[in-house]
Amino acid sequence: MPQIENSHIASIAPLVCPREMKKSLPLPSRVCDLVLANREEIQAMVHGRDPARLMVVVGPCSIHDPEAAYEYAERLLRVAQATREHLLVVMRTYFEKPRTVVGWKGLISDPRLDGSCDIPAGLPLARKVLLGIGAMGLPCGTEFLDPIVPQYVSDLVSWAAIGARTIESQTHRQMASGLSMPIGFKNGTDGSLPNAVNGLLSAREPHAFLGIDADGVTSVVKTTGNPDGHLVLRGGRGKSNYHADDIASAAEFCATNGIARGVMIDCSHDNSGKDHTKQAAIFRQVVDAFREGQTAILGLMIESNLHPGKQTWSEGKELARGVSITDSCMGWEETEALLTMAAEGAARRASA
Repeated sequence: MPQIENSHIASIAPLVCPREMKKSLPLPSRVCDLVLANREEIQAMVHGRDPARLMVVVGPCSIHDPEAAYEYAERLLRVAQATREHLLVVMRTYFEKPRTVVGWKGLISDPRLDGSCDIPAGLPLARKVLLGIGAMGLPCGTEFLDPIVPQYVSDLVSWAAIGARTIESQTHRQMASGLSMPIGFKNGTDGSLPNAVNGLLSAREPHAFLGIDADGVTSVVKTTGNPDGHLVLRGGRGKSNYHADDIASAAEFCATNGIARGVMIDCSHDNSGKDHTKQAAIFRQVVDAFREGQTAILGLMIESNLHPGKQTWSEGKELARGVSITDSCMGWEETEALLTMAAEGAARRASA
């Protein structure tokens, strides 16, 4: 007789619950204070209470080598501290990667990069990376893809994103409505703004949905809605949307809905054609627009690593250190120069 359910399931294995993982990898009070303080600072920027600074979310497209990520974080921290008066720098700490068809799904899903998909090892590893970077004093930002993952790591995240592939997902809008940090909603893969707008508006509202509690028990989760959403322009279908008219259109929506500074520009993805050598020109153009008075610009995103470019991942392949295995990234030296330039631009605007 044919099997009536689970006919395509190879295995189901229990996972340690969020409470137990947090006991084994606890949140230190110093890191807790850092996360709370940075969330408040980002909220203030989104709602126009801190109009002079720019927020920059910068770092690897995805983290696949924790040691290289720590080295990157140490370098970034020095620049973040030196530019703090004019920039709020958040490190990209992306552990989940949506794939168009197949490919490496991120550190949580495949921490050994061998196709074994050892999620019980990947989840605590991601938490350890966030703890390590937080202990340095650097805020972390990530994209939440699987709705279970926030229960394990969200206490270490200062800013989060809902990605272009999931912006229309009711599951992700509901999840965002209950998250405790400001959220960036990316425009869809077709480049259109309405999906991001609808996602942001939906996540502002209370929702009830199925999830898990701290003990891993399937539960009904009721939320109050997240008021700290903003838009992220990342282009789509081979077209960019970082130009003045694109920003103005997004700014008009934000103003209509009471968001003072709701526009972040992603210098990668379709805005750059996934060509890391084009990110810098986009970054400079947006900083110029901010300096010249476009008040809706909240900040920018850059995909950056220790070394420029990308390399192809395959199971068991030896990889070069500090080079992306997902999207192509700019190198550290160029990143440092751009952050310094952005701080100078924000300073000039403040003194004008």
